[in-house]
Amino acid sequence: MKPFDYQRPADPTSARQAARDGAIFIAGGTNLIDLMKLEIMAPDTLVDVTRLGLDRITTKDDGLHIGAMVTNSDLAADMRVRQDYPLLSRALLAGASGQLRNKATTGGNLLQRTRCPYFYDTDAVCNKRTPGAGCSAFGGEMRNHAILGTSEHCVALHPSDMAVAMRALDAAVEVEGYDGDMRTVTLDELYRLPGERPDLETTLDPGDLITGVILPAPVDGRQMYRKVRDRASYAFALVSIAAVVGMENGRIGNVALAFGGIGTRPWRNTDVEALLMGEAPSEALFKKAGETLMKDAAVHEGLEFKETLTKRLLSATLREMTQ
Repeated sequence: MKPFDYQRPADPTSARQAARDGAIFIAGGTNLIDLMKLEIMAPDTLVDVTRLGLDRITTKDDGLHIGAMVTNSDLAADMRVRQDYPLLSRALLAGASGQLRNKATTGGNLLQRTRCPYFYDTDAVCNKRTPGAGCSAFGGEMRNHAILGTSEHCVALHPSDMAVAMRALDAAVEVEGYDGDMRTVTLDELYRLPGERPDLETTLDPGDLITGVILPAPVDGRQMYRKVRDRASYAFALVSIAAVVGMENGRIGNVALAFGGIGTRPWRNTDVEALLMGEAPSEALFKKAGETLMKDAAVHEGLEFKETLTKRLLSATLREMTQ
């Protein structure tokens, strides 16, 4: 690990002022410290943001405001989350061990970086680490890579379970800019597609600090989070789905679907939702939804199983939720 400076500001203003070229905010550090040990990330300065008073969950406009420093354990255990947003609690519990959840934070979870093995292998070329270097995944092992939102420069997956659940719940992210201005962005606005610059993963500018996440008022309907993985515990998703489905007079009413394990960011396709709304549940409808979702998939060799698995998981989830 390369030498670095460490600062622990007492308030958000001081934290923003400490952020400069080469500086990175650190919260739980469950991802960042590993990357620093491997010298994949080598910040000149770490700015500790764990003492800024951003560790509370409060009611906001019939929804919830979740401070960026709320740990994954506390968020999953909060009774309001368990009652009104159960898919979020289930996603968090599916995401990591209890020890990691005790340290990992809401803001940090949103910003965790891909677990692509070529990103972690400093002997491999990777456009996320070094723009323009190339991508070792092409022609290599593709099993744990994306099939949606990819480009010729990157096929790395977004790893977060929590972000997939929040995408289905229409969560918004509060950001305090370097100049002190506050703004709120959706998850689609937060995450970039890789395009020609896979190293630019979010729309955050240097010094931007995530201060919280806003969950809107819960909607009627059933909620579910399902995750398919190689082993039963503490593995990243091969495919996951976060679903909110409401029924009206035997037909599908409100519906929100987000997917993990298949996209370069938490994936949501509103065309699939529009196809389902107002329709009577049927196997033919579920099949058509899967085909719509996979319409623009880039299925490289070794990833064929993900297309089939995603369609089956979507059909099984919809079948259970509309019975």
